[in-house]
Amino acid sequence: MSTEIIALAALALVFLIATVRSINMGALALVAAFIVGLSVFGDDTDAIIAGFPGDLFVILVGVTYLFALAKNNGTVDWIVHGAVRAVRGRVALVPWAMFFVCAIVTGIGAVSPAAVAIVAPVAMGFAHRYRIHPVMMGMMVVQGATGGSFSPIGIFGSITNGVVDSNDLDGSPTILFFAALFAAFVVAAITYVVFGGRELIQRGKDERALAEIGATADAVSAQATRGGVSGTPGAVVEHGLGRADGPDATGDDDTRLNLERSTTLLGLVALIIGALAFDLDVGFTALTVAVVLTLLFPPSARGAVEKISWGTILLVGGIVTYVNLLQNHGVVTWLGDRVADVGAPLVAALLICFIGAVVSAFASTTGIIGALIPLAVPFLLTDQVSAIGLITALAISSSVVDCSPFSTNGALIVANSDESDREMVFKRLMQWGMSIVVVAPIVTWAVLVLPSA
Repeated sequence: MSTEIIALAALALVFLIATVRSINMGALALVAAFIVGLSVFGDDTDAIIAGFPGDLFVILVGVTYLFALAKNNGTVDWIVHGAVRAVRGRVALVPWAMFFVCAIVTGIGAVSPAAVAIVAPVAMGFAHRYRIHPVMMGMMVVQGATGGSFSPIGIFGSITNGVVDSNDLDGSPTILFFAALFAAFVVAAITYVVFGGRELIQRGKDERALAEIGATADAVSAQATRGGVSGTPGAVVEHGLGRADGPDATGDDDTRLNLERSTTLLGLVALIIGALAFDLDVGFTALTVAVVLTLLFPPSARGAVEKISWGTILLVGGIVTYVNLLQNHGVVTWLGDRVADVGAPLVAALLICFIGAVVSAFASTTGIIGALIPLAVPFLLTDQVSAIGLITALAISSSVVDCSPFSTNGALIVANSDESDREMVFKRLMQWGMSIVVVAPIVTWAVLVLPSA
C-alpha cells in the first residue's frame, strides 16, 4: 500500500473515530500527525510541529476571547433582548428575530454551537407556548448561526479565509459571507413557509407574547449565570459562555446599554472596519480590542481567558497540522491529480461538495472546512473551475447541514424542544438534514461553480 493511501486512510479514520466517540478531532489529528509523520514519512517532531497553523491560532483566540468579554459584560444579552423587543409583540417575527440574533452573535466571533446554546432555550420555549412549530423555530436558530459564522471575523469565515490565504488561492471574504448568509436565509425562509409562517402572520400582534419572551430571556440569563441552560446541561460552561459573578460583571440590568457595552459595540465595529477597509489582521486586531476592554473594565474580564474556545482551537490546529503534513509530502498533490484524472472538472467539483455535506452532517463542520479546501488545492490550481465559486459552494454545502440532529447544533435544538415534541423534532430535523445533504451541493454547484466553467 502506498504512503499516500496510508496517510489519507489515517485522516478518514480520524473523522470516523471522532464521529462515533466523544473525543476532540483535533487531538486525534495531532496524534495521527505524530504517528504517520514518524512511521510513514520519517519526519522528526520539529518538522511535524512546523505545520501547526500559528496564524489561525491567533485568529481563533482573538475572536473567541473578544466574544467571551462581550458575553461577560452583557453585550450579547443586550443584543438578544433588543432583537426580541424590536418585534413589538408580533409573533410571526419572533422566528426571524432569533435568526438574526444568532447571525449577529456568530458574526462577532462566537462558535456556532455557543450561539445556539444561548438562543435555543428562549426560542424553543416560546415556540411551545405560542404554538409556533418547533422545527421551524429550530431551523431559524441553526441557520442564523450558520450564516453569521462566515463573516470575516466569524469562526467559519476566519478558518476558510485563512486556509485560502495560506494556500495562495483566489478568495473573497465578502462573497463568502454574503453567499453563505443568503443560503442560510433561503433555507430558513423555506422552513418558515412550510411549517406555518403564513398562519403566524395572520395572528397579528400579541403583546402578552412579547412580555413572555422577555421574561424567558431573563430566566435563561439567570440560568446561564448558574452554569447551564435548560435542556443542555453544562452547555454554557462547556462553550465558555458562563457569566461572571452575578447578572453580569458590572451588576447592571441586562437590558440597559451602559458605557461598557457601548464600548464593546464600538470595539466590534472597529474590528469589522479594520478587517474590511484597512486589511488589518483579524486575530491581532480582535486581541487588541479585547485587551483594551480588559484594561478599561477589569471586573467583567474575570474568567474570559478560560472561556476562549480552546476545544475549537485544538480541533482546527490538529486538522490543519495533519493536512500540512500531507501537503509537505505531496499527498495533497497526488490526490488532486487523482481528482483531475476524473476527466470532468465539473463532476469533480460536485463530488467535493457532496463529500463536505455528507461528512459535516455527522462530524465537525469546522474540521471538514479546514481539511477539504487544502485537499482541493491541486484541482483548483488547474483553473478549470473558479476557486472562489468552488470554495464558497463547499463552505455552504458543509455548513447548512448543521441542522442535522447528529450535529451539535441540531442536537441542541432537539434537547431544548418540549419533551412531547422531542421525538417529532428529531425525525423532522433528520429528514431535513438528509435532504439538504443532497440538495445543497447540487444547488450551490449549479449557481456558483457551473457558470464559471
